[in-house]
Amino acid sequence: MSPFLPDAVRRHAARRPDAPAVTEGTRTLTYDQLDRRSNRVARALLAVGLSPGARVGYLVRPGSTCAELLVGCAKAGFVATPLNWRLAEPELVAVARDAELAAVLTQREFLPGARAARAALPGAVPLVVDGGAGTDEHDYGYDYEQWLTAADDTDPGAGTEDAVFLQLYTSGTTGLPKGVQLTLRNVSAGDYQLREMEWTETAVALNAMPVFHIAGTGWLVTALSAGAHTVMVPDLVPQTVVDVMERHRITHAFFVPAMLHLLTTLPGIGERDFSALRLIVYGASPITPALLRRSMEIFGCGFYQKYGQTETTGSASRLLPEDHVVDGPRARLLRSAGNTRPDVEVAIADPVTGEHVAPTVVGEILTRSHHVTPGYWQRPAENAALFTADGWLRTGDAGYLDEDGYLFITDRIKDMIITGGENVYPIEVESVLAEHPAVLDVAAFGTPHEKWGEAVTAAVVLRPTEGPVTADDLIDFTRGRIASYKKPRVVHVVAELPRNPSGKVLKRVLRDDLATGGEGS
Repeated sequence: MSPFLPDAVRRHAARRPDAPAVTEGTRTLTYDQLDRRSNRVARALLAVGLSPGARVGYLVRPGSTCAELLVGCAKAGFVATPLNWRLAEPELVAVARDAELAAVLTQREFLPGARAARAALPGAVPLVVDGGAGTDEHDYGYDYEQWLTAADDTDPGAGTEDAVFLQLYTSGTTGLPKGVQLTLRNVSAGDYQLREMEWTETAVALNAMPVFHIAGTGWLVTALSAGAHTVMVPDLVPQTVVDVMERHRITHAFFVPAMLHLLTTLPGIGERDFSALRLIVYGASPITPALLRRSMEIFGCGFYQKYGQTETTGSASRLLPEDHVVDGPRARLLRSAGNTRPDVEVAIADPVTGEHVAPTVVGEILTRSHHVTPGYWQRPAENAALFTADGWLRTGDAGYLDEDGYLFITDRIKDMIITGGENVYPIEVESVLAEHPAVLDVAAFGTPHEKWGEAVTAAVVLRPTEGPVTADDLIDFTRGRIASYKKPRVVHVVAELPRNPSGKVLKRVLRDDLATGGEGS
């Protein structure tokens, strides 16, 4: 197995101190600088009284700061907890309280949300702000650079590969976010994966994914473990991404299908130089065969699909470059999620009995490997439901394995909506819309969308006593109450919601009936 993250950074810093580790804009940290600055992060957190296992929250865009914080937390035995800066303030506060954060670090642009989160944590240390000193003494407690300068750069050498070092928040079926705990062993790519993805010390990785997703943090961990150079893009602007790919001669990139759609429809994209590209990894949401073929034609490199979820560190199965065949009998594999590596098991079980089923029979997808989370933070009941008695993780997705071991995903047992790589549970949307005085009944679900994979869609039944209410009125009502990506893009006003005899809303019926609808009525 390849070195775990802190040891990998230490090794590359010792062997190749001047090699570039992380670039953000015009600033590049070498492996020696990343090693020393992450030591300072660890020492600064220890100096303010944090104990091993403490949760350290940070609101930062992809860049050198998030790399320093991630590695620093690992070196000191803390739990890095990147926070979703796209959340509305009440959602952010709820996550901070759930995590019981001992410290909050933020970039200045996210100071209002960070201040609200810190205010909800009476025992936390003062705010640490990256981005220049402010004039208001109540803004924060420490300036990030001054805070680091005051700490020494000796390596504390704490933390073990089986201790939790990362906590990522994913939506829950109850509408409350859940903290997925991950260990250094969970996120380790392993020598096998590094070889099959052609990771070398000469690789240049593009990281344009937010670090509060497993895609962003996992991609960063893999690149640093390989000793590669990571170029981080703070904003997902298609033109900027393409410019960075050309200028830095990117060899490895990770994209969600929504980003591939934006890139492949960019004017003049076919004339850009992607000759350095070796591999594009994609995943996090469904992709259409048409988009995949168009992407393969434009970028002209190997493609590698990853299927998984935060609870599996994004690793349950993969479709290798040699399986991306557009013609002939093997073209059917483009609809699959690939097969498994030697260090991962996947099985299909009857969702009622739990018994494993034969090839081609649809059931719930189960997985078991060293990548699987030890469980949710402080969620004993949900942890009990997450695992089978013999240690398989229940993904909540439905699918089947063919006779050759390729996994085909047919549906989701859970009702989660995946839009642009973001996870949205219907209850989050339904809870907000139900607060509108004109809404009598509501159901939220996903419908196919070419750009985003799925569009958040809602069907509402209005109260007859209320005045005229439009779909736009209802969408506007959600602003500020939930994150922007969770807002419904389409709202349909219906006479009633279809239900089964036990009263459960038949969302599949709604999806089928309303998937081709317009912008609501």
